[in-house]
Amino acid sequence: MPHANALYGPLDPAPDAGYVDAPPRMGFFTDTSVCIGCKACEVACKEWNLVPESGLDLLGMSYDNTGALTANSWRHVAFIEQPRSAGWATPPFEGDPDGPTVSPATAAVGARTPTDTGTEPGLPPGSPGAAARMAAGPEFLGMPGVQPPGRGTGVEGRTDFRWLMMSDVCKHCTHAACLDVCPTGSLFRTEFGTVVVQEDICNGCGYCISACPYGVIDQRKGDGRAWKCTLCYDRLGAGMTPACAQACPTESIQYGPLDELRERAAVRVATLHERGVPEARLYGHDPNDGVGGDGAFFLLLDEPEVYGLPPDPVVTTRDLPAMWKRAGLAALTMAAVTAVAFLGRRQ
Repeated sequence: MPHANALYGPLDPAPDAGYVDAPPRMGFFTDTSVCIGCKACEVACKEWNLVPESGLDLLGMSYDNTGALTANSWRHVAFIEQPRSAGWATPPFEGDPDGPTVSPATAAVGARTPTDTGTEPGLPPGSPGAAARMAAGPEFLGMPGVQPPGRGTGVEGRTDFRWLMMSDVCKHCTHAACLDVCPTGSLFRTEFGTVVVQEDICNGCGYCISACPYGVIDQRKGDGRAWKCTLCYDRLGAGMTPACAQACPTESIQYGPLDELRERAAVRVATLHERGVPEARLYGHDPNDGVGGDGAFFLLLDEPEVYGLPPDPVVTTRDLPAMWKRAGLAALTMAAVTAVAFLGRRQ
């Protein structure tokens, strides 16, 4: 177990910050397998925290109109479109003629008609590509269902297109580099183990922005100060659930003591594996990772990079002690060389 004020390794951040008899560490568990992309969390966060609007125009990236976590978007619902097998579904035309999908032979098999007659009702002859597309029937556009992936039809029966949705948020790291580098004390650790920005103390230096391994914290244009999720610190103090978790209709965002959430998440992953979703995995739950574990962690259905998350985040201040030691040794070496040079001249 690391010593007090350690810059890496597992620890309980509230007692480490000096709180006596601190309550259990609180956090978020976001289960992306039941996220429907409704954005209720985004709206609730903005309404409760009086966060300014961040643009009402679609970005040309699916139904995503915020793009990323910013000073004006403390919750961001990501829509990831994947034109790939969802759960390794059967490839199109498997077992049929193995020529290109535009070949007459393939089109005929797909359309169940002779090669030159097209498909009903009356596709002109000579359009095998169109025949093949029409033979496939209605195209599934990846709209989210009411059940978790694979539960309704089984993972083998899912199509070759899917949407991954995730409500991203500040991770409230065990070792928060943004807090470590803040020169004014604007960022502080709460008794619940979360990290909060005091905007009235922030001087807009921006050190926290470059220090965050997740790229979460951001400066507000025209303001210059740093802003991010507070995990609704005011609500926590009153015994209330954070606004985003309160508004989530599918309980994709779950709030509670972090130890309990980790146990619940492990059970959920095991359940998904049993139901034929082997790609389900947890992200940010491990106290031995590069940031000491996150206070807000996730269940993902693909690699972290697919969701725009770093695969192996490391607190940027982890190596500060070693860096200062090297700098000290370098300074001592230079001083010794200088002293030797002067002494040699005197002789």
